[in-house]
Amino acid sequence: MADLDREYVEFVGAASASLRRTAFLVCGDRHKADDIVQDTLCKLYVSWPKVRRVENPFSYVRRMVVNAAYDRGRLRSRREVTVAEVPDSAYRHDFANGHADRDEVLAALRSLGPRQRACVVLRYYEDLTVEQTAEILGCSEGTVKSQASRGLDTLRQAIDRARRTSRAL
Repeated sequence: MADLDREYVEFVGAASASLRRTAFLVCGDRHKADDIVQDTLCKLYVSWPKVRRVENPFSYVRRMVVNAAYDRGRLRSRREVTVAEVPDSAYRHDFANGHADRDEVLAALRSLGPRQRACVVLRYYEDLTVEQTAEILGCSEGTVKSQASRGLDTLRQAIDRARRTSRAL
């Protein structure tokens, strides 16, 4: 049993940063991404004896993270709390250009639907093939291609709109 725990700890150490990045890009919120990864890793610990024997455990766990992000997105309306005053924005518009560009991309990613966002993140940020992305998402390769294409179009339009708006200000 100690060997299983050691393997699990080594796997988590090697994979957790990438899993957090994927969760963040799919859900758009760092705190939710941390929660998603933590919940997934708890579930993984219970099923580690089986998961460690699959051909690619990292791919399997990444799919668990994406599915957990989808589930959390579906339940979002039940968990939101209404407040009397809206807090100040965490982001300011006086960031350096690199941060501003990143913020534009992250905002544009949040405008995508969950399936398109997952396709774009897995294909172009995680640099997975169409086949790998389809396997993780449990859909056809054609769905990955169409969702990624539509997602990229939507991202381009959202970034163009944001830039036009910022120039007008």
